[in-house]
Amino acid sequence: MKDDTQMVYGKRAIEEAIIAQKVFEKIFIQRDLKGEFVDNLRNKSKETRTPISLVPIEKLNRITRRNHQGVIGFLSLIEYSSLHHIVSRCFDQGKDPVILLLDGITDVRNIGSIARSAECAGVDAIVLPAHGSGQINSDAMKTSAGALNHIEVCKEANLYDTCRYLKSSGLQILACTEKGDKNYFDVDLTSPTAIVMGSEEDGISNQILKITDVSINIPMRGKIKSLNVSNATAVLLFEINRQRFNHK
Repeated sequence: MKDDTQMVYGKRAIEEAIIAQKVFEKIFIQRDLKGEFVDNLRNKSKETRTPISLVPIEKLNRITRRNHQGVIGFLSLIEYSSLHHIVSRCFDQGKDPVILLLDGITDVRNIGSIARSAECAGVDAIVLPAHGSGQINSDAMKTSAGALNHIEVCKEANLYDTCRYLKSSGLQILACTEKGDKNYFDVDLTSPTAIVMGSEEDGISNQILKITDVSINIPMRGKIKSLNVSNATAVLLFEINRQRFNHK
């Protein structure tokens, strides 16, 4: 059973939350539910980039035994930011932005741990895809040690389009992968930079790999050939700080 403090269920309750401009992390709709309510909800979800999943009623009943009327939503525990505004603000302030994109990372504890390292390293924004990402729930908040209350988090419909936008804005796009062409310490990280981190299961999608400027790796000397994604992210972010501080 999910945490009722962030769960909203029932058609009227969902409608009122939308009218109050509450931000939903995700919404589950009973698969065979039809009608004006569902149509309006799906249209609204496109405007707000809220993930909607059509699920069997059994899944909804496992979440709550209360009268959910075929729809359950989970409110976001944070307010999402506009990536365009963040990038523009960085350049207006004469700052070389650092943007972190998480491709398909579903483990909420990894997301929280990454957010903690990112906030400590001074990252300007974390970008999550609207679909295929872990939600910012209480576990993510706890693992972040409060960092998710302080760092800017953006939710984008398509990470490929996001990479194209960042590239056109003057950021180099780096993909961290075990098969990367260059060691991370051989790449200049002092310019405006976006780093893409993929899930430990599937890595970074091929579509995004094709648009990146450089694929980088972290050399391993032990018998285990890869780091947890949150640890790998911390290594890269503090290499950015090392290079930038040394250039001042």
